[in-house]
Amino acid sequence: MRVESTNAEGEALLRRLQRLLARAGGVKPVDRRQTLALLDDIETARRGLLREREQIQEEMGRTRAREIAIVAYLRGSRALCGRRRNSQRD
Repeated sequence: MRVESTNAEGEALLRRLQRLLARAGGVKPVDRRQTLALLDDIETARRGLLREREQIQEEMGRTRAREIAIVAYLRGSRALCGRRRNSQRD
């Protein structure tokens, strides 16, 4: 399922970000190359998390639209059932 793969990808990105943050604690401020490489890695992980967030928001929107359609269908079917019962009594 898409949700499970998104969840796994998001979890992997969060673990990567945690590793990067741990690595950041060991970087000396004077080591410019290592600092720049670390910033680049963190930015890449951040962009990946933002992409995952957008995909999850899109999926939530589609799910909400399906929910609204189902509720509307149920209301319509209930209204029809009520009419049938009333017309049978006549």
